[in-house]
Amino acid sequence: MADPGSEQSWQHLRGAAGRLRRHAAFWLQAFTQPSIDLSLRTHAGLVTRIVESPGVSLSEDELERLIAQLRVVAAKTLPADQLTYGIFSGARERLSRAIVTLISEEASGQPIAFNALSVMQVELDGAPVDITHLGLVMVDPEARGKGLSWVLYGLTTLVLFARDGLRPRWISNVTQVPAVVGMVSETFSDVYPSPRADARQSFAHLQLARGIMRQHRAVFGVGDDAGFDEARFVITDAYTGGSDALKKTFDEAPKHRDPQYADFCARELDYGRGDDVLQIGRIDLAAARSYLMEQVPHRSLPGLFAASVLLTLQRLVLPVLHWLDDTRSFGTLRPRQGNGR
Repeated sequence: MADPGSEQSWQHLRGAAGRLRRHAAFWLQAFTQPSIDLSLRTHAGLVTRIVESPGVSLSEDELERLIAQLRVVAAKTLPADQLTYGIFSGARERLSRAIVTLISEEASGQPIAFNALSVMQVELDGAPVDITHLGLVMVDPEARGKGLSWVLYGLTTLVLFARDGLRPRWISNVTQVPAVVGMVSETFSDVYPSPRADARQSFAHLQLARGIMRQHRAVFGVGDDAGFDEARFVITDAYTGGSDALKKTFDEAPKHRDPQYADFCARELDYGRGDDVLQIGRIDLAAARSYLMEQVPHRSLPGLFAASVLLTLQRLVLPVLHWLDDTRSFGTLRPRQGNGR
């Protein structure tokens, strides 16, 4: 054990103080930002940034810089000019509904992976409901195998779930990759379709799928001429609406460690034609607990847990504080007039 007065002990204390300052800055942002724009260290030497609605929250220069970073990652896998849908369109209106998760090297700032989620609104039982579409995921080939999946496929939805007061959120996913089918099936609740024994299509699943296919094909680059099998939730001839460069053969598509997902995709999808599966599920308390216990590395749990708690408090406590403050306007709440009314 080191002498309390030794240089090693002082370095340890300084390191702890630095981590405390970083957590404090993260918590302060969580409480004060109107939309999420947070950065946290999720891996040694890597920083993850989550930006909600960049088309609204970022200036022109900041938005161009963010899109340029995404294109750096995309260019490592595909010629960037082959991607013309979603965030790569550059349209602010579309980017206003996006949530971008970007992983970069801490020292150099070099981007190595991203996930671009989108928020879609459809009707469920006659009322509007938001669905978080998991969107496009790209990883620099040199960064694969670094354990980034838990960030790219679950972290942002967990942060949104906490920020929204632990209300269950519907999610959707369109893919032909067995590894992604498995990741979604094992991360979220009530996922359909899936080869898991508990997968069932409910009427809610069907309503949401119909709404997505009717209103939001452009979000995931599926053309109007693509078909949709409502019994299996399979989009047929899906790569005709801007996502053509992402089409893969079955051999090219990354496989999940559990072979049931590859078997499922091989059975349900025609890779020669270019089929996709449309998965719909939910992030809820059961999914959040499973994600934290089974997918998040133990060394990352303390900071992630603290962030989730504070985002939850932001959603639950701030409305009360806003209601008690009668001097400023908050949404539909209005300040008192000078006469006390």
